[in-house]
Amino acid sequence: MGEHTRCLVCNCEKTMPLDEKKLSKALGHDVGQVNMSLCRAQLSNFEKAVQSGDDLLVACTQEAPLFHEVAQELGVSSNITFVNIREAAGWSKDANKASPKIAALLNNAEHQSTPTRLKAIHSDGMCLIYGSGEPALEAAKLLSEKLSVTLLLSDAEDFILPTTGEVPIYRGDITKAEGSFGGFSITVDNYAPLRPASRNTLDFAVGRNNATSKCSLILDMSGGTALFTGHLHRDGYQRVDPNDPSAVLRSVIKLSDMVGEFEKPIYIDYNADICAHSRSKKQGCNKCLDVCPAGAITDSGDIVEIDSGICGGCGSCNSVCPTGAINYQYPQRSDTLTRVQNLISSYSNAGGKNPILLIHDETSGFEMISAIARYGEGLAANVIPFGLHATTSLGHVEMTGMIASGASQVICLSNPEREDELSGLEIEVELANSILNGLGLSGENRIQLICETDPEKVEETLWSLSDISPLKSENFQTVGSKRDISRLIFSKLHDQSKAKPDVITLPKNAPYGRLDINMDACTLCMACTSSCPTGAIADTPGKPKLRFTQSACVQCGLCANTCPEKALSLVPELNFIASAMQPETLYEEEPFKCISCDTPFATKSTIERISNQLAGKHSMFENEERSNLIKMCENCRVEAQANSSNDPFSASNRPRLRTSEDYIAAERGDLTAKDFLIDD
Repeated sequence: MGEHTRCLVCNCEKTMPLDEKKLSKALGHDVGQVNMSLCRAQLSNFEKAVQSGDDLLVACTQEAPLFHEVAQELGVSSNITFVNIREAAGWSKDANKASPKIAALLNNAEHQSTPTRLKAIHSDGMCLIYGSGEPALEAAKLLSEKLSVTLLLSDAEDFILPTTGEVPIYRGDITKAEGSFGGFSITVDNYAPLRPASRNTLDFAVGRNNATSKCSLILDMSGGTALFTGHLHRDGYQRVDPNDPSAVLRSVIKLSDMVGEFEKPIYIDYNADICAHSRSKKQGCNKCLDVCPAGAITDSGDIVEIDSGICGGCGSCNSVCPTGAINYQYPQRSDTLTRVQNLISSYSNAGGKNPILLIHDETSGFEMISAIARYGEGLAANVIPFGLHATTSLGHVEMTGMIASGASQVICLSNPEREDELSGLEIEVELANSILNGLGLSGENRIQLICETDPEKVEETLWSLSDISPLKSENFQTVGSKRDISRLIFSKLHDQSKAKPDVITLPKNAPYGRLDINMDACTLCMACTSSCPTGAIADTPGKPKLRFTQSACVQCGLCANTCPEKALSLVPELNFIASAMQPETLYEEEPFKCISCDTPFATKSTIERISNQLAGKHSMFENEERSNLIKMCENCRVEAQANSSNDPFSASNRPRLRTSEDYIAAERGDLTAKDFLIDD
């Protein structure tokens, strides 16, 4: 904690056994009085603290709105931070042993992550309701009090005509929907407005197809297929069951406030320069496209495009990106690892043993932890919750970095209801465990994924975790590119491996490995070198030599897909030998020197093969003079052709200009036709 930060701790009406002496010892300084009812009977203690002008850390999140309100009434603008120690530690059968964890949570609460950029969004309140029957009309009437609503009926049956035209009513079927909050665009077939003279039944004008319209918000009550891929991540779009009144009401309440100016985090930073997606229409890496649940990433030739308006911040693309072209910003990788190091260091310094990091999202994950604390046995004293915007933003680099920082285990708690987000996380958990297994550091799979909605099952799983001793905790710098950080982490892990293997095998599609080359097929055409996005494979100017740097290879496959002879193949592995950082010769041949100027210009095997196939066998190389052209560099070849008797660039002699004297001489018989040709 900072020198000028005051800490207010409350035992929540003695429901937590907080000991001032133990907590002060764990924190390394006097924590002060432990309050019993800070939000009620002892609210004056908060008022005095907030008026002191010091930064304030309040160990309570439930009553944060009340504390903010009090501070505003007092006209105080102190920096107030809130941290949860109740559900995270105090409400547990292990509460008497939780002082190190509480100290770690308090010390870690003040870490300020690098703020991400924000995207400004304007919503004009134009809302489309797409559905049928009375539920759709009732929702439209409710929303029309705050928004400009249009009702598009997907089915006009069982619909009672309203007595007043509060909401414009149309009929139609949405065939296409694009865009995001503040800028949706739809295409409608059978589009027709309701006739004002409709009396007994709904009477619509003549319908038309491919009608288009724009809106800022969409409430989908059609009961059919969602209009968008990964609709749960699409801000401004609500899809509800029309037969669930409470769900409809929640959506109406949520949408009613979505008008005006908003700011949305730009979750992803993209560097196209190192993207391995494609080169010259040759396919490379598609990992981000495969795992994005919201459809926010699209193919754009050699690179990809990310629509920040659609992106919901799950971070799956960041976790699987092999080069680091996609970087998560909410928070950044360096902030996440720095927080972990501070948390584990504080916990260990306070006497804590075998820290298990429970990674959870800040919404459903915290609700799960709260349910376990309120209705079950709570979290064990060594299970430290670590909240993120999305657990799926974690990749193998962050997970292995947590183990290298001293976590005995890493447990990722995910919501199976968002199954469309989990494929990337599952791949990364497998990769992280493969690296640890290969180093002999796995224990019983130090990294696990829990996908469960039942708090009792989650609680049972957490309490049944085996005790695995952590590695030696050693803080390290978390700056640099994704590859830089990963190399540093793997080096730290390798140092603690008893076996210290030089190479470990990795699963298919892992972003580390080497290239195998078929020397019988390779012609050293060097097409692969121009396709490599990381410079892992390169030529040697003036020499028929192919060089490869394994540490730079991301196994994107662009080189193999570009190779015309299909001579390259990928071998996923992690190489710890120092030479893997340096270029090595993948394949080389003896150069062939021009028979005219002695300049190397190709490989000996290539020239010999071409010569054997063409010399004396093809009409262009039927004699020795012509066959020798194969063995010349391009400059000498052109010169030899120009000087040969069979110069392909030569032209026939052209006649010179005739004069009157020529015609007169020709009549006398003094000239012939040959005399009119120019002698070159």
